[in-house]
Amino acid sequence: MGDDAECEFARSGADARTVGDAVGVPDVRRHAVLRTSDGVRIEAAYDPYAGGAGPGGSAQAPGAIVLAHGFSGSVDRPAVRRAVQVFTQYAAVITFSFRGHGGSGGHSTVGDLEVLDLAAAVAWARSLGHARVATVGFSMGGSVVVRHGALHRPEEHEGRTGARSGTEPAGAGRPGAAEHSDAVVAVSAPARWYYKGTAPMRRLHWVIQRPVGRLVSRYGLRTRIHPRDWDPVPLSPVAAAPLLAPTPLLVVHGDQDPYFPVDHPNSLAAAGDPECTELWLVEGFGHAENAAEPELLHRIGSWVGHRWPDPSAGPA
Repeated sequence: MGDDAECEFARSGADARTVGDAVGVPDVRRHAVLRTSDGVRIEAAYDPYAGGAGPGGSAQAPGAIVLAHGFSGSVDRPAVRRAVQVFTQYAAVITFSFRGHGGSGGHSTVGDLEVLDLAAAVAWARSLGHARVATVGFSMGGSVVVRHGALHRPEEHEGRTGARSGTEPAGAGRPGAAEHSDAVVAVSAPARWYYKGTAPMRRLHWVIQRPVGRLVSRYGLRTRIHPRDWDPVPLSPVAAAPLLAPTPLLVVHGDQDPYFPVDHPNSLAAAGDPECTELWLVEGFGHAENAAEPELLHRIGSWVGHRWPDPSAGPA
């Protein structure tokens, strides 16, 4: 991928800047290399707002959507690009490859340190002039957007800082305001860790936990997995969900998901603040971005567009 820009982020995330580029909302697709607070290079792409051609679209871009793919995905996978084509009817869209995926550096930690990758992408969106940013994650990316929403708040909230103790990724520093999300959508996300109740999840654990499985992942899935186990175990999505409020949370799940049965989305939605949490159980929907039809993606884009913060808070 071309290094049209390299974005360097301080550990706090507050001092985000784009090297060699003026701050402003681009009107053409561009690529960048982001650097996370722990020094990992992340490939990313920006697609500008395309107008209100889709259902619920508006005449002016309301902000930016940062899309977090599932395990073994990457910025240019066809399913990710299909989602981008829909979401640009509602907002500018930033996609990126998680660490260990695609052209990004590092090794996958399967949802732990990936919150730093997402934080870098959100900070890039804000550095480009987008005051309002939503995060939309699929599968592993869904768990990441929920945890990111809990760990990166627009401001400190009394009683919440303690929730990060012992679960914050190493090198995260103090989360900066530029890294927070204004709305969160978790699609096909797990509620809890180490779930092995379905055959696909048992196979995935074999890939992650066994040396030969990681070899298969590296050369078969083009995904490099870190060999060490989590230490400490990160905050689970179901434990993170109640910490998002007042940020809106949408949980989307299919009744035909072969990885995570519906008790996962039910648990996530039940854990969230009922005043700002919604649950969609979608009939016939399978798992993550590969199974997401345009109609569902349009519904998600429209939901985001109706839940941006007050425009008086600043330009999109």
